[in-house]
Amino acid sequence: MRGMMKLSVPVWGGFFVAAGSLGAAALTEKPVTFTKDVAPILQAKCQECHRKGSMAPMSLLTYQETRPWAKAIRERVLTRQMPPWHIDKTVGIQKFQNDISLSDAQIATIVHWVDSGAPMGDPKDMPPPKEFPNYDGWQLAKQFGEPDLVLKSDDYTMPAHGQDVWFKPLTAVPITEARWVRAVEIRPGTPSGRKIMHHVLARLQQNEPGATAEDNDPNAGPGLLMEWAIGKNYDVYRNNAGKLLLPGAHIWWELHLHAVGEQIRDHAELGVYLYPKGQEPQHRTRLMIFSATPVGTDGGAVLDIAPNSLSETQGFHVLKQAARLENFQPHMHLRGKAMAMEAILPDGRRQTLSYVDHFNFNWMINYIYADDAAPVLPKGTVLHITAWHDNTVANRNNPDPTQWVGWGDRTVDEMAHAWVNVTYLSDQEYQQYLDQQKAKKPTAVASR
Repeated sequence: MRGMMKLSVPVWGGFFVAAGSLGAAALTEKPVTFTKDVAPILQAKCQECHRKGSMAPMSLLTYQETRPWAKAIRERVLTRQMPPWHIDKTVGIQKFQNDISLSDAQIATIVHWVDSGAPMGDPKDMPPPKEFPNYDGWQLAKQFGEPDLVLKSDDYTMPAHGQDVWFKPLTAVPITEARWVRAVEIRPGTPSGRKIMHHVLARLQQNEPGATAEDNDPNAGPGLLMEWAIGKNYDVYRNNAGKLLLPGAHIWWELHLHAVGEQIRDHAELGVYLYPKGQEPQHRTRLMIFSATPVGTDGGAVLDIAPNSLSETQGFHVLKQAARLENFQPHMHLRGKAMAMEAILPDGRRQTLSYVDHFNFNWMINYIYADDAAPVLPKGTVLHITAWHDNTVANRNNPDPTQWVGWGDRTVDEMAHAWVNVTYLSDQEYQQYLDQQKAKKPTAVASR
């Protein structure tokens, strides 16, 4: 496959893996049991969500809890709907820090277990129960300890019924000297808040000497600290990179709230993990919005999806400096089906970086590239973002396929952009990167 040829025909029905393609493991006569073979997979990949008190609708901690769902589990793992990891495994970068997907061998094991009657096996083979952190704890605490700062938005009471609300309070950042941020985490204040929060933006407002227009853009650069949505909880900046907080700074929140049939009062919380005092990272990471739509004469996104139709839109963004891309997080709404990010290099070569072929609005997954896989691109590279929407009856999430759909903040409207953390590099740093790669093996995305 060259360039983006595969993307001309997205897999609208989802990414299906035929049982016969999973290798000989799926056909082996070796007994597969829950206690010895399946339980370790569930502990590693599923139980974080599938346990009492978490977000999944059923618990998969024990054989007794799992057995009634065996056939459903088989179908979900074969179609790669679960665990939620919607990136195409046949193209682009495949090494991620947060990969929760199942391997072909793991899928084959689960399928064989179900097809053989889902036996329990010897209880002595059952691994010790997995221990989970308390919901009230911060997920990054196991890596960094407790946050250095915890900032809370004002509370908002969402009525049981009503239109969507965008609540935008300000919260002061309590620091008296400049500090660098190495990670941030956002969460609703209570479990009930997860029901009403579509997304949360934490914009950083501060006066910076010599700030550029990009620095002051509330939708890009240092001005946007993080975006939270179901499936994305935190950002950890790569080694020797971070974001800068200055005295007098404020967090300008945006809580997108929607009614769910019961009155809920809640707020958002931001955990900030700082570099030690006096430690200043070399690079400043910027969270960018790379649109997958053309730009209109008013500077806004052009998105016009006809009733009962499939739609494709594209956006192009030029890197002003050499840069390392840290992640890929597609953002669309109910009619979103697929999104791709491609690099068009200055010499004309094209490289598919990432392609989410079965986007799911319920999981705003942030695909964080592994340290040795994050693409490093030269100045002048064009990032080509392509989005596909399905406004037909075939899309079971579609609220009304007879409606024209345009760009808008409401869930029933649409969007098409990628959130990407960008770390810009100097010409000297990029040359050092090229020299290092040359000493090893030249990468497909590096170019002079």
